Order: sequence, then structure tokens, then C-alpha cells
Amino acid sequence: MMLATATRSGRPSVRILLLREFDDSGFVFYTDYSGRKGRELVENPQAALVFYWPRAGRQVRVEGRVSKVSSKESDIYFSSRARDSQLSAWASQQSRVVRDRRFLEERVKRFGEKYPGRIPRPPNWGGYRLRPSVFEFWKERPGRLHDRLRYRHSKGRWIIERLAP
Repeated sequence: MMLATATRSGRPSVRILLLREFDDSGFVFYTDYSGRKGRELVENPQAALVFYWPRAGRQVRVEGRVSKVSSKESDIYFSSRARDSQLSAWASQQSRVVRDRRFLEERVKRFGEKYPGRIPRPPNWGGYRLRPSVFEFWKERPGRLHDRLRYRHSKGRWIIERLAP
């Protein structure tokens, strides 16, 4: 999925990441809290997701408020990750400039030596949940007369609106 965030002043940023879970309470993803997306979500806890299937001619946009998942949820997911991914979470200071690849590889090696067995979740790493307030479903149609349906949550109910392409 694509995740769009913005700074307090509105400067946008978008990136692709993995959707780890979704249910009635929202869409969950994991990251380094101190990286760019984590910092932006502290400044501005509103975000948008985009799922796109070009061959099917379909797209789903989701907008909503983002909050951290519980430490327990983050711990459970972190413990399910591959050892290399766990070490990378410790070694990488996400979004920071590094001098070269060797620097990262040496950090992974150091953390591997520090944690020869079970690897605890880093304190600056965990999950976020986007709770949807808007869904937009897009379907490609001939002649660019695409279908767009928006579901907007308002006063405890979902309002459905057709949008012009």
C-alpha cells in the first residue's frame, strides 16, 4: 500500500509499505517511530492509504486518523519477524543519512552479537493503526468515465456519494 503523511505545515510525503493487518478498527502498519513517517505522524496524525491494482483497473483510497497500536501488539508482531528483520530494526536509524552500506552491515553485526538469542523490540519501533473516516473506491471505465464512490463517516453513519471522474 502507499501511505501518505504530511508535516504540521502540510509538506507531503508518500511511500510504499506493507499492510500488516486490517479489521473493523483500522489498518495496521509498523515502522521506526523516529523515522520521517513517525515524526510526521506525531506532528500531524492524519494520513491516507492507497491500494492500486492496475490490471484490474481498481483503486481504493482510505483517509483517517492514525494512532500507535499497543506495546503488546507491537511486541507480538516484532517477535514474529525474521531475525534479520529484527536486527535491521535495531541497526537502522530510519531516514537518517549514513556514510555507506558497510556502516549498516557493521551495526547489524554488532546487534547480532549483543542479542545472540531472543531479540527484544526496540523502544523506537512499533505499529500504527489508521482508523478510516473516508473510503473512496475507483473503477476504471472506457472513455475515462470512471466510477468513483466515496464513503464518508459522519455522525455515526457512513454517507455514500458518487464523485465525478
